Amino acid sequence: MKKLLSVFLALTLVFALCGGALAAESETGDIVVLYTNDVHCAIDGDFGYSNLAAYEDKMAAEGNYVTLVDAGDAIQGAAYGTMSEGADIIGIMNAVGYDVATLGNHEFDYKVPRILELADMLECGYISANFIDLADGESVFPAYKLLSYGDVQVAYVGISTPDTYTKTTPAYFQDENGNYIYSFGNEDLVDYVQAAIDEAVAAGADYVIAVGHLGIDPESAPYRSTDVIPQLSGLDAFIDGHSHSVIASDIVKDKDGEDVILTSTGTGFQNFGKLTIDVETGDVTSTLINSEDFDGTDEEIDAYLAELFAKYELIFSEVVAESSIDLTGYDEDGNRLVRIKETNIGDLCADAYRIIGGADIGLVNGGGIRADIAAGDISRQDIINVHPFGNKLCVVEATGQQILNALEMAVSALPSESGGFLHVSGLSFTVDPSVENPVEVDEYGNFVKVEGERRVSDVKVGDEAIDPEGTYTVASHNYMLKDGGDGFNMFRGDKVIVDETMADNEVLTSYIVDELDGVIPESYAEPQGRITILEAEEEDGNPYTDVSEGQWFYADVLAAYENGLMSGVSATEFAPDTDMSRAMLVTMLYRLEGEPAVEGEVSATFTDCADGQWYSDAVLWASSNKVVNGRSETTFDPNATMTRQEMATILYNYSIYKGAEAVTEPELSFSDADAIASWAEAAVAYCAENGLMGGVSETEFAPAGSASRAMGATVLMRIFNASSAEEAA
Repeated sequence: MKKLLSVFLALTLVFALCGGALAAESETGDIVVLYTNDVHCAIDGDFGYSNLAAYEDKMAAEGNYVTLVDAGDAIQGAAYGTMSEGADIIGIMNAVGYDVATLGNHEFDYKVPRILELADMLECGYISANFIDLADGESVFPAYKLLSYGDVQVAYVGISTPDTYTKTTPAYFQDENGNYIYSFGNEDLVDYVQAAIDEAVAAGADYVIAVGHLGIDPESAPYRSTDVIPQLSGLDAFIDGHSHSVIASDIVKDKDGEDVILTSTGTGFQNFGKLTIDVETGDVTSTLINSEDFDGTDEEIDAYLAELFAKYELIFSEVVAESSIDLTGYDEDGNRLVRIKETNIGDLCADAYRIIGGADIGLVNGGGIRADIAAGDISRQDIINVHPFGNKLCVVEATGQQILNALEMAVSALPSESGGFLHVSGLSFTVDPSVENPVEVDEYGNFVKVEGERRVSDVKVGDEAIDPEGTYTVASHNYMLKDGGDGFNMFRGDKVIVDETMADNEVLTSYIVDELDGVIPESYAEPQGRITILEAEEEDGNPYTDVSEGQWFYADVLAAYENGLMSGVSATEFAPDTDMSRAMLVTMLYRLEGEPAVEGEVSATFTDCADGQWYSDAVLWASSNKVVNGRSETTFDPNATMTRQEMATILYNYSIYKGAEAVTEPELSFSDADAIASWAEAAVAYCAENGLMGGVSETEFAPAGSASRAMGATVLMRIFNASSAEEAA
């Protein structure tokens, strides 16, 4: 697919379809694709659409064809989207001049009829190969868009995540009888996408770029971009969204062993992306652009945004209450604590539902709490930012058994995060994460049953033990109680006492203003002890509740901890299944080396690495000693998820640094050896031969699979033990 472009490309300059920028005359102009994903209505930050528009003009002025692409989750996530049900964000995208857009799960938060309206408003429309109307088996939107750049054609294939069922609301895709009338492909996802690729190539596409909203998070398997790419043929690049991952440029092998660039910008305009097709060589490359790389702005977009801000200023700026304390659901690094444990803002929100709803129990999902509230004045915008989705207050009558099942569903992902983690009011319970998750779900992620020992115990309503046969009133929102959001379908069909009255942000406002007299008191300063997550007994020096004897990584995790080479994500959690980042691995190797002194500042080498961070010296040491390279000449991507072949490459580079001989003729016996990138072949061969890394099975290496923290602990201890043995000898 990497074809040498015609020299006439630079001489024939045309408008790309749907508003693409006109390139200036040049003999060296390239095809430049600028892309965003998971913006989530972040329109009032220091870096955003105005910068993107200015950079688009810059690229066009330099003689390039320029196309703007969005990979989903643009229209929901903050007050500006909520107030207009997405229309104001669509207006911004039109003003900037997007050419291609696909649907993220949050594009459906205003329901299917609304996204159909918004699609008509969006001048370039939406594409999605796998959002299917089951009435006729056809895709609701075009599967792909073919744009012409002189004599060259590029197809953009849209892909939407099957996570949308539960991460929006299952009922949105069902009829009144609960039968699904829309599908996201599920087990046929790859077939839908491959059919779109084949059709685009038959229509004349010289390049095919996937614009997907799949992500790389473990909870999205088996529909992650890293799962799907190896099953496809014909892709040149995959612009991804959904997991908020920062990936400047990774390589994943497709079904035919060809390289496919995988890239994603993060979230909220941390970056925007730049994918370039070189007109002379036909090479495809990608990189990320942030505020340190470019600070130009577009006057027209600035004026457009200023007018929008003025429209909402009086509404948003109105002070409705005040707080004596900080209410937090996120830590300093942006980790979503509301999705893994009780927080003070979660307690406040759950209380609001229970008390305003007049119910026995209040429930609120962590994924529905999107912002903190700082001490001081609280504006209406602050409240909307906490609850931007507009879900409506409902109260149902539920049995104690249904509530018990809901609590099991809520903690089923622990210690990993889940948007369905429940904050509670009028209720308390204990969780033992060392118990294997007993919850079974269906292919759509909906609750089926609990099979085996339960994680949740000591459940009390008020001061009384819950009665499984008893009946209780439960207050939450329609997303969960009526529509089965996050897979909580156990309440569907229950008797509804209060049916979709005030919106979620109105519930919170009413509670603070009317019930708390406009001031959030000191009693909310800390979580109130409603959810007790048991810590594992620290036997043999084990501080981690999620690491227990019998697990394959148990000994290595404890050894890495005891030798000071790895620490947990908290005092009691190691998160063994969490993906490792690039910064994590080089920090581990740096500790293994005894943390030698370094000279200089890492920020001078990599613009996306700040000085004084936990990884700063490690990254500087690793790059200085050629243990690791940047993702580009100026960026490192410290928080980017690392693939297994990338881990092997860093371990191989470290071994060379320690004196190992380079592999000149790699021999690979894995059945998926063709999927291993050429730059990683020597590394994988070395790691396999020297026992540093094996396959995920006896025959498969899974080069594009994610490298977990448990894997990191294991390979680290193999290196440590081998080094110790050499010293002893």
